[in-house]
Amino acid sequence: MSIKAEEISALIKQQLANYQDQLKVEEIGTVTYVGDGIARAHGLDNAMASELLQFSNGSYGIAQNLEANDVGIIVLGKFDDIREGDTVKRTGRIMEVPVGDEMIGRVVNPLGQPVDGAGPIHTERTRPIESPAPGVMQRQSVDQPLQTGLKTIDALVPIGRGQRELIIGDRKTGKTSIAIDTILNQKGQDTICIYVAIGQKQSTVRAQVETLRSFGAMDYTTVVVAGPSEPAPMLYIAPYAGSAMGEDFMYRGKHVLIIFDDLSKQASAYREISLLLRRPPGREAYPGDIFYLHSRLLERAAKLSDELGGGSMTALPIIETQAGDISAYIPTNVISITDGQIFLESDLFYSGTRPAMDAGNSVSRVGGAAQIKAMKKVAGTLRVDLASYRELESFAQFGSDLDEATQAKLNRGRRTVEVLKQPLHKPLPVEKQVVILYALTHGFLDSVPVDDIQRYQDELFANFDSNHEDLLTEIKTTGNLPDEAKMDGAIKAFAEGFTPSAN
Repeated sequence: MSIKAEEISALIKQQLANYQDQLKVEEIGTVTYVGDGIARAHGLDNAMASELLQFSNGSYGIAQNLEANDVGIIVLGKFDDIREGDTVKRTGRIMEVPVGDEMIGRVVNPLGQPVDGAGPIHTERTRPIESPAPGVMQRQSVDQPLQTGLKTIDALVPIGRGQRELIIGDRKTGKTSIAIDTILNQKGQDTICIYVAIGQKQSTVRAQVETLRSFGAMDYTTVVVAGPSEPAPMLYIAPYAGSAMGEDFMYRGKHVLIIFDDLSKQASAYREISLLLRRPPGREAYPGDIFYLHSRLLERAAKLSDELGGGSMTALPIIETQAGDISAYIPTNVISITDGQIFLESDLFYSGTRPAMDAGNSVSRVGGAAQIKAMKKVAGTLRVDLASYRELESFAQFGSDLDEATQAKLNRGRRTVEVLKQPLHKPLPVEKQVVILYALTHGFLDSVPVDDIQRYQDELFANFDSNHEDLLTEIKTTGNLPDEAKMDGAIKAFAEGFTPSAN
């Protein structure tokens, strides 16, 4: 077999014609220290702040400290098998997570990887976990209500779409329960919910996911979990990852509710990272930028202008206090960033008033603008009535003789407290809230024994469902209070047939 020179030269020419000169440049550094979820690397001179870096074992990290001689890196995930002398390379990307409709109904970790055992998530799009908050001109005023389904909140501290309302209180006072009930109440409201569990026990998160699933709420909810056994960097990035997932929907013109449960644990994780990175400690050993940590997160919640699609992201951050001290460092920081707070009190909780909201310390700075007119009318005097009742209650316990006006106020106050109580996982539609609060503020409950209030309420709702559906529909569709004569007539007719219990 003879070799023909012209065939070989033709083959070489063909290969040269197809040759493309592709130069691939990678900036690679060397790990000089590793421990406690922190690594330091030398040689990454051009690394960007918050850039994603890849270690030779496949783990990822985020560049945090850009110093003269080395880069401080927080390691995401396993760091046990990273050794001094290992290589770490730049990716040129800021930390990002997968986003899109495929994330709905899934339980994921802060990297967007599924942890629910339901298989991989097939989504093409990603979004950086850190992104600038919408500017002043990109927003519009909060004027649409986000109903929680809880009478005490929707009447006294209403929340609007695009608002940031803090839920604050000691441990075991029902903070998470309010958040979960709010998610349950979004069923059929065209709102996507994201629940970010930061440092919560795995068993607790599992119970919450099962609750959401049993009520059909996982159909519109994504759960982001960073457990207490995870490294501190995972707890630190979890709320930002959740926000990125929510922003994807918001910028597509949808409405989002995001819950951060809770930011106290995120602050503690960030303090741990900062101290390990040798950043100077400030008050309570938190780093100097702890305020910026939460402000750049919560400012991303907004009601976008119509030009940007009119989507919204409503944030309900949760903060845990110690012995009811809302003047501690992290609580005051977050109170100053948010548009109001729902303060839960241990004494109220243990006395059986649930939700255990302290009406005196709770406030909503913009929600009144988003309240429907019917609720504004019936709940107008409620806060004052409740405050004066709490004041009179402390005097009444001394047993002195009370005049009739004071006695009437105390009676109304007891019934107000009873009406505002609500069982767990039973959010009420706003039209039914308006009906019972109308009955309360117009004196229809004054003659009903306190022990019978809950039964009266249930039977009143059943009566309206059967006989006065038109009134409920009017409140729901128009947001206005129906004709007072019709409301009075309907409630009077029911009250005549209501029989108080024998005791």
